Amino acid sequence: MEKRNVRLGVNIDHIATIREARRTSEPDPVAAAVLAELAGADGITVHLRGDRRHIQDRDVRLLREVVRTRLNVEMAATSEMIRSITAIKPDTATLVPERREEISTEGGLDVALNSASIARSVSTLQDAGIFVSLFVDPDLDQIKVCQKVGATRIEINTGKYAEARSPEVQDTEWEKIRNASQLAKRMGFKVLAGHGLTYTNVSRIVDVQEIEELNIGHTIIARAALVGLDRAVREMKALLVR
Repeated sequence: MEKRNVRLGVNIDHIATIREARRTSEPDPVAAAVLAELAGADGITVHLRGDRRHIQDRDVRLLREVVRTRLNVEMAATSEMIRSITAIKPDTATLVPERREEISTEGGLDVALNSASIARSVSTLQDAGIFVSLFVDPDLDQIKVCQKVGATRIEINTGKYAEARSPEVQDTEWEKIRNASQLAKRMGFKVLAGHGLTYTNVSRIVDVQEIEELNIGHTIIARAALVGLDRAVREMKALLVR
């Protein structure tokens, strides 16, 4: 049987978090992107937040020049962010909800509630030659609405699965992810997933056949602090092969 390789997008936000803790110039997320690609990353992901708490505009501009795989920028669908990203032209823009006080993205987009504004954002980004992905919870109703706003890719939020504190809850959340992924695939979407995934919980998500790519950040950067980024990326890549 032919091996199945789920692609790995390495989120390097927290390289920038370390840099911004001292408002200095190192470590440089651009250098981290190069190392991650050399270690086998299939793409580089960053979240350009409205508050610029980690990744900066300078980083995204340089990453666009340096990244040789695919550059994915997570962003809120604000007019300011859309102007910036359509000028930089990453390969993919992933629309995510954003609250200033959150530590990390807390949930998926409410596409049903905001379909008109999201559709306008999707259209503007796609007109600039950028693929658009929507970060959504594994909710079948949300998946159905995604098709109406024109996006071609969906990233399933694995946060509740990753946070589960019992096997029963994890099983329930995994089933939701599988069902949502199957529906999205049937509807013609490219299916991605991510949020909160670690070396210890990623294997079951890899088992969902419809998922083509995972975006993983914090756990890789945390491990890299101990063993180096090259080894951390290679170890995660090895877990994505079936």
